Amino acid sequence: MKSNLVLFKSLAALALSSTLLFLARTSPAQLSPVPAPLADPSDTRFKGVQEDWTTPALSGSHLMPAHPLEFVNDYPRYTMELLRVQWRWGDPIDLYVMKPKGVKKPPVILYLYGYPTDTDIFKRDDYQELVTRNGVAAVGFVSALTGHRYHDRPMKQWFLSELQECLATSAHDVQMVLDYLATRGDLDMDRIGMFTQGSGASIAILASAVDPRIKVLEALDPWGDWPTWMAASPFVPEDERAQYVKPDFLKKVATLEPVDWLPRIQAKKFRLDIELFDTTTPGPAREKLRAAVPTGSSVMLYKNMDEFKSAFEDGKNLKWIQHELQSLPSPTETKTDTRAKSTPQ
Repeated sequence: MKSNLVLFKSLAALALSSTLLFLARTSPAQLSPVPAPLADPSDTRFKGVQEDWTTPALSGSHLMPAHPLEFVNDYPRYTMELLRVQWRWGDPIDLYVMKPKGVKKPPVILYLYGYPTDTDIFKRDDYQELVTRNGVAAVGFVSALTGHRYHDRPMKQWFLSELQECLATSAHDVQMVLDYLATRGDLDMDRIGMFTQGSGASIAILASAVDPRIKVLEALDPWGDWPTWMAASPFVPEDERAQYVKPDFLKKVATLEPVDWLPRIQAKKFRLDIELFDTTTPGPAREKLRAAVPTGSSVMLYKNMDEFKSAFEDGKNLKWIQHELQSLPSPTETKTDTRAKSTPQ
């Protein structure tokens, strides 16, 4: 049952990614030692790594970034780098960095799609051209226990069964990716945005609430209101649902509730996109998320697939987030304004 559902959701997620482009379309902190990879138990680079799965913040965790491996493809209008980054045992992450040519220190949009979407979308030439088309860099990766990050685990362990781990570690990953990007010196770290979908949108909400570097955030169909979501979402396999509505399971994920973190996001601009025809997130949960949106945010509702396609075709949806990023004042402009205000008249 679960394998069929996961396969269906994989195909649906890939179809959604194509539509997006449309080418395009709590409890006390518990430190959990990260297990060593079965393939290389002699790897000592991450000795001492510990991670707090009860919070999206990094303050209670100790992660150790290793030097990334890098492969670069050069195209007429952009470059595409594939890097392998890692900061915990047994969890190397493929990171795709796509940069437009002719733009010095471009703004950056991080792309995080929902489980079970893998990195295939980032490998497509048409996707790479689309997301760098207007002078903005793009950075893509996948969440924990997704795609290439799912290995050395019993089959009974997957994204939902290990939801606390996946939400927390993935929110930490967003911040670690930003830390890495800041070391490069070729990107505008004062203009960082995120475009996210599904469980990726939930993770981004958590990350934005604890990291002010994410200036603009767009969340499409985030998951949330875990008690309701687990009880009613068709994404949950029926033969596993009983374990996900148990008090012990819900208690573990309660500190990672997007409904609670949403009012605390630090993004200067936020947009919530909701497909009213999508049933993954039950209606009552969707309404709770919508009600938690901070004042001044935008909410876009799509009644049917045709309406959604019209808004997302050929990257139309990216115009909002790109515009908001490029409208942010640069550090130079901010300093100039400050000096002007402080100069005696």
